[in-house]
Amino acid sequence: MNDSEHPRDKMEKNSPMQNITKAALIGGGVIGGGWAARLIENGINVAVYDPDPEAARKLNAVLAGADRAYAKLTMAPRVAKGAVTFCTTIAEAVAGAELIVESVPERLDIKQKVYAEAEAANTSAVIASSTSGIMPTDLQAEMAHPGRLIVAHPFNPVYLLPLVELVAGAKTDARHIEWAKDFYAGIGMHPLHCRVEIEGFLSDRLQEALWREALWLLKDGVATADELDAAIRFGPGLRWAQMGTMQTFHLAGGEAGMRGMLAMFGPCLKWPWTKLMDVPELTDEFVELVGDQCDTQAGDLTARDLEHIRDDNLVAIMQALKANDWGAGKTLAAYERMLFDKGAAKPSEDLSKPIETVNRTVPPD
Repeated sequence: MNDSEHPRDKMEKNSPMQNITKAALIGGGVIGGGWAARLIENGINVAVYDPDPEAARKLNAVLAGADRAYAKLTMAPRVAKGAVTFCTTIAEAVAGAELIVESVPERLDIKQKVYAEAEAANTSAVIASSTSGIMPTDLQAEMAHPGRLIVAHPFNPVYLLPLVELVAGAKTDARHIEWAKDFYAGIGMHPLHCRVEIEGFLSDRLQEALWREALWLLKDGVATADELDAAIRFGPGLRWAQMGTMQTFHLAGGEAGMRGMLAMFGPCLKWPWTKLMDVPELTDEFVELVGDQCDTQAGDLTARDLEHIRDDNLVAIMQALKANDWGAGKTLAAYERMLFDKGAAKPSEDLSKPIETVNRTVPPD
């Protein structure tokens, strides 16, 4: 692809993601690994750069979990998987890629160094940052070609949760956001364009407010980690899986809707029920207290056990929502229709093989 050709120009000729054949992943941890799983599940080859000597092992664990989940996610035939290749440099990883996905630690200096190396080796690919809240304008400030950087913020597990927040910086080419809407929808996601650039974007700002309050309740001895999670998963969490905060409270207002809800409970918003902006001091003792309670809550279940339970529950919830053509289930139904339209995987592709058979080159320790 030459410098003047935009990925969207290629994709408009066919399906939204058909002509993306290679993506480069800079960072192969929990988020980067999740991206790898979703991309290869949609037939896209990925080249991974991660200096962690344990990167291959960690990534394979994520890919194995994703393979297990996708076997249950849909009845549609799965396309032939893309290949995974480990590279020893950023330049090697991004060579020939149409999409560069950055999932490195949340430090502006590290991300900007990655962009400089990627730009030097690839002059045309869209660069999508997985940042959870750094402003894209700040990310692109040192770039030679800032117009091709966007934020595409996913949610863990990336291979199952459909939400991806798309955010443009001050210098982002608007075409890249429009392209991204098509591309991410084409790999089974729900692209949400955050029209106003703001720290933390939308979902994380909402999640952090709840998490902050939960930490205070635990620190003040009001409730344990297990009790706090029970307060969500047996109540509002079930509502949130299908309706967001606004629609949930709109429904709670009865026939009067949100107006009735605000009339009844609006005054409560001024009561000191929350510590919305105060953050408990994260002393070593408090961190250990929270960690110990979460370890107790997990019991004998390992991180892999919890991931499998989480994935099984997410699949079941999305399948239930799909039956009602609602929320994340509606996104899954659209993705399933695309898979049926594509047809079965190539005869040579054995989807029952263990994930270790995926092609890759492991970097030396």
